[in-house]
Parts: sequence; structure tokens; C-alpha cells
Amino acid sequence: MSEVRDVAIRDDSIRLGQFLKLADLVDTGADAKPLVQSGRVLVNGAPETRRGRQLRRGDVVEVGGAAARVG
Repeated sequence: MSEVRDVAIRDDSIRLGQFLKLADLVDTGADAKPLVQSGRVLVNGAPETRRGRQLRRGDVVEVGGAAARVG
């Protein structure tokens, strides 16, 4: 895994699909759904296939070696 970037959110939680776009881990929101369903998105080191998964501050999302922490 590369260096983890902190990405600030406004609320206490954010959905995985929204965070992928906010953190620039996908180009568009539409790209998030097939990527998550493929099992190539890791949340805290474990594969996650639910685009609606609620993330909280401190959670780390990794895609293809790029990583971002919910901040």
C-alpha cells in the first residue's frame, strides 16, 4: 500500500461510493459501483462489495495500491 492520504468529510459518516469519488479513487460516481462489486476495494484491509457501506473517521479505503483515510 502506498502512503495513506487523509480526506476530510463534513458529517460523521459517508457512504463508500461517495467517498471513492471524494477521495479521487474513481473518476466518476458511476465508476464506483462496478469497482466495488468486483471486490477490488478494501476497507480497513478487507474486501468490501457494498457501495452503501457507511464509513467513519479513521476508516482506510484502498483501491489498486492507492489509499485514503476518512478524516
